[in-house]
Amino acid sequence: MADELLRERYVRVLEGIDQACRAAGRFRSEVRLVAVSKLHPYALVGEAAGLGQTDFGESYVQEALQKRQDLAADPALASLAQNIRWHMIGHVQSRKAALVAGAFCLVHSLDSRKLADALEKALARPDAGQKGRQGVLLEVNVGQEPQKAGVMCEDLAPLADHVREHCPHLEIQGLMCLPPVFDAGDAARPYFSRLRELRDGLRARLGLPLPELSMGMSGDFAAAVAEGATLVRIGTDIFGQRPARG
Repeated sequence: MADELLRERYVRVLEGIDQACRAAGRFRSEVRLVAVSKLHPYALVGEAAGLGQTDFGESYVQEALQKRQDLAADPALASLAQNIRWHMIGHVQSRKAALVAGAFCLVHSLDSRKLADALEKALARPDAGQKGRQGVLLEVNVGQEPQKAGVMCEDLAPLADHVREHCPHLEIQGLMCLPPVFDAGDAARPYFSRLRELRDGLRARLGLPLPELSMGMSGDFAAAVAEGATLVRIGTDIFGQRPARG
């Protein structure tokens, strides 16, 4: 991809978020763009970082860690890599929790006690060093679809209570969802509204600020912003179509 094409796409996405914030009567500073770079080469991440993008989302643990190594090892991109905030937005298997814990600024996809316990165990190990606390979002299955990841709505509060009581190294910062409709604009809005309502209820229950709502992608981020999204996850509109996973 030519640098100019990436720049044009990136600027168009930023303008779209600006417009969505204005339409919703929100400050632009309330919404952060997470550029979804999964399956794209590290060089494109470097190009986007050079345009000022700082938050990048990855779905596959090994790919994400390798990409970070490649960026750090590239003399032309190493300085930019230092400013990147990495987000784990994909499903995390509990057996890979040790690789994830402390390696991402935010894990968007905590959806089970098993994963919470695995992350906590990794962070509490004596050799965990300076990993400290891990910011997490609880992923909610707002469409109540049994085949999809995410905690069911009725199980959200018990999961949050478990994390609060048994996982002192995990910091719940909010909620995330993938609505059952894909790139469907306003058709997704009721699901975003539901996530916000769940967050507000959980905020009152836990007495925590829970500032983050990770929701909205290329085809529906405007509806998500209207319903309170603070993190929108956009990939294709920035980087183009993803290559097939090898």
